[in-house]
Amino acid sequence: MAKYTRGTVKAFSPFDARADAEALRKAMKGMGTDEETILKILTSRNNSQRQEIASAFKTLFGRDLVDDLKSELTGKFETLMVSLMRPAYIFDAHALKHAIKGAGTNEKVLTEILASRTPEELRNIKQVYLQEYEANLEDKITGETSGHFQRLLVVLLQANRDPDGRVDEGLVEQDAQVLFRAGELKWGTDEEKFITILGTRSVSHLRRVFDKYMTISGFQIEETIDRETSGDLEKLLLAVVKCIRSVPAYFAETLYYSMKGAGTDDDTLIRVMVSRSEIDLLDIRQEMRKNFAKSLHQMIQKDTSGDYRKALLLLCGGDDE
Repeated sequence: MAKYTRGTVKAFSPFDARADAEALRKAMKGMGTDEETILKILTSRNNSQRQEIASAFKTLFGRDLVDDLKSELTGKFETLMVSLMRPAYIFDAHALKHAIKGAGTNEKVLTEILASRTPEELRNIKQVYLQEYEANLEDKITGETSGHFQRLLVVLLQANRDPDGRVDEGLVEQDAQVLFRAGELKWGTDEEKFITILGTRSVSHLRRVFDKYMTISGFQIEETIDRETSGDLEKLLLAVVKCIRSVPAYFAETLYYSMKGAGTDDDTLIRVMVSRSEIDLLDIRQEMRKNFAKSLHQMIQKDTSGDYRKALLLLCGGDDE
């Protein structure tokens, strides 16, 4: 795995799993709950330390920490704390399982995870899904989706994107021309060409293709996708393009729209804050400043309340004035 160093949550030192377990038990024992202690401990330890705390909790008290959190806490704050306790390796598989479970499929979650994760991360997700849920993720996804949206999800799930290497300018030109002919120049759209090129070429190659496309067509590739496709496929193609350009910028936009306007998309807010907290949340904060002239800290401050807000702000780290 690439070593991620742009997270806001780092390993806590000096760390004492037993002392943390005891403090958490005390916070939940008897009448009333000391939410402050719970949120301070869980947001300031990294995921592997939280797993050690859970294990110490069971050793000391014969109780399951996550079950206790679920019975003592409520609402969005509970969801956030329980999400923080989920082992990192299982986080994405769990989110995908819930996105394709029961009535209706949550295309937003499928799009976000499959567009933004690296091939290595995607291979890991498929393996974990099989181990934990004894089911094949690809089969589950194809059972719940259809059309070109399904095709692109399957292509991404193969996790066979070309590795970054020397970029062949001839192939860049060729791909840009193919996309131009498949979209702007064609009556109707040849979606398959978009799916194959955007789903399999390397990141550095595609960044050059996007530049070349602009030169040839006079349009940003996003504008063409917007005009030529619609619905779930459009959202997925746009997410892939944005992640090729910059994953932190994609998540900055995702967080921005989860809080912009009336109401908050708390599921998205929690999922992104937790899943990126040890990876690139510092970069995401910078991109939000740059692209939306907003501070993530201030958006959270304004859009949330109570212990839920306190915990999110601690995960966010500083304020980017």
